[in-house]
Amino acid sequence: MEKTYLPPISSLEPQWYVVDANGQRLGRLASEIAMILRGKNKPTYTPHMDTGDFVIVVNAEKIVVTGKKRTQKVYRRHSGRPGGMKTESFAKLQVRLPERIIEKAVKGMLPKNSLGRQLFTKLKVYAGESHPHQAQKPQVLTIKTVPGEDN
Repeated sequence: MEKTYLPPISSLEPQWYVVDANGQRLGRLASEIAMILRGKNKPTYTPHMDTGDFVIVVNAEKIVVTGKKRTQKVYRRHSGRPGGMKTESFAKLQVRLPERIIEKAVKGMLPKNSLGRQLFTKLKVYAGESHPHQAQKPQVLTIKTVPGEDN
């Protein structure tokens, strides 16, 4: 019987990556980020362990969606009180809190359990060009989400 490989926790050294969201497609970028957070791009991937890396997303305010999603995509939140449902379109949320768009997209692609909540803490999203994680010496990661574009 084959045994599942369990990497020793001491051997796991998470990397830090910087992803520029300028002009990138939301869903395609979010799925790539979720794979890196989960650790599926590594040979040491184990489904029930956190073997992933940290991801810093900059320029969240410049994320792009296709079709009519800019006006028709709706983000909902509820206060927990009767009648407490609040809705907001993609365009309005992008003006108000552009980080939340990428956070919600990536969070929806992570497991819905304690591991998913732990992985989500490794995602850092910033609206502008700068971030406060220079000390971690992050590597620049280029993700192509626009077909036909050469980066």
